[in-house]
Amino acid sequence: MRFSLKLFQMPPIAKAFDFIVIGGGSGGLACARRAAEFGVKAAIVEEARWGGTCVNVGCVPKKVMFNTAMHAEFIHDHKDYGFDVDYKGFNWAKIKGTRDAYIKRLNGIYESNLEKSKVDKIEGHAILTEDRCVQVGGQKYSAEHILIATGGKPIVPTNIPGAEHGITSDGFFELETLPKKVVVVGAGYIAVELAGIFNSLGSDTSILIRFDEVLRAFDPTISTNVTVNMEQGGVKVMRRTQVKSVTKRENGLLDLELNTGDKMTDVDCLLWAVGRVPLSENIGLDKLGIKMDNKGHIVVDEFQNTTGSKIYALGDVCGKALLTPVAIAAGRKLAHRLFDNKSDWKLDYTNIPTVIFSHPPSATLGLTQAEAEEKYGKEKIKAYKSEFTPMYFAVTTRKEKCHMKLICLLPDEKVIGLHMVGQGVDEMLQGFSVAVKMGATKAQFDSAVAIHPTSSEELVTMR
Repeated sequence: MRFSLKLFQMPPIAKAFDFIVIGGGSGGLACARRAAEFGVKAAIVEEARWGGTCVNVGCVPKKVMFNTAMHAEFIHDHKDYGFDVDYKGFNWAKIKGTRDAYIKRLNGIYESNLEKSKVDKIEGHAILTEDRCVQVGGQKYSAEHILIATGGKPIVPTNIPGAEHGITSDGFFELETLPKKVVVVGAGYIAVELAGIFNSLGSDTSILIRFDEVLRAFDPTISTNVTVNMEQGGVKVMRRTQVKSVTKRENGLLDLELNTGDKMTDVDCLLWAVGRVPLSENIGLDKLGIKMDNKGHIVVDEFQNTTGSKIYALGDVCGKALLTPVAIAAGRKLAHRLFDNKSDWKLDYTNIPTVIFSHPPSATLGLTQAEAEEKYGKEKIKAYKSEFTPMYFAVTTRKEKCHMKLICLLPDEKVIGLHMVGQGVDEMLQGFSVAVKMGATKAQFDSAVAIHPTSSEELVTMR
């Protein structure tokens, strides 16, 4: 009787849809628009800016800042290439203004695309109700199918006194000026990328890591060489170092007490890059018995099904392969499965190419050498390596190495891992990822005629 009364008190259904997507990020947008192509009556709910993390505080503005940092590095090479450049300094406010304007245009494009696709936009915070509807503000909407694609957010530690005085990657994009002294805490790709940007643009930059290298989950070709490159580039890599407490002075500067007993003073930007958590709270998952893991990620099967009937989830809220193109691909596959009679369509999560915008960039695909040896046995693995100086640096005082590794499975030497660090590897990986996805062998790599002179020719000439 109580349950019936509660339902009676709920607001009436304002509109019925075939498909409602909760979350207007890359995965949700891709899924909703693809579903609409099949004549599905779809709606998408978003409480912040359209485009989600990637467009607003992730991949897109980060790449703008990476490009900015690369300009700062190339300036050092101009004289070696014969250009007499009068460098008068860097204007952070200028690039922030043009970057923010670009993002705002993208927000508008996403809205416009939804209108063109005839997907209803609903703005506000979505909550699943006990009668399996979606409530936004005082309005309630029904749908046969519901997708949760709410993404995630960066963590600020709760066990470190004064941690709230630091910022996260979200706060990085709100900075109005370039900080003079920066401390980045973390060893993952976000920490590496933002520390590299700060350093290249002129900040006194330190990165605090718990162990001896950054990017420890990656192949040593990447973790070791990125760590070396950061130090050689001027970033102070502080190993086995953690923050114990943070104190903010009246002038706004921060003092950090470290686990080593040392102190860091006069820090004007402390950036936490210590992980992300899924945005799965306060959306009513418990009301419908949707299973989550101990970190709050929504548990899904290989078809993106949750434990709730006709309720699905994808992207960062699921905690697997936290990459924009992964969410987009999973979303489109799901739309085809649900509304285009492709009942067996699902995303293959193996051999996903990944780029870290370190300085220089890193690119990785497939298994690390350790993973390959554990899976197949050390005797079944053969690795090919190459280390060289790209031709760009032939006439420059500044030098950078390029490192490449192919991991092959015997006896036919099928390529099951590809790892690179060096100038331009971010643009090389896409084409080679197609070959690896198709099951290419080392012999097939070797049969390709090299493009000379390029760095990518090393991948088809290794011995």
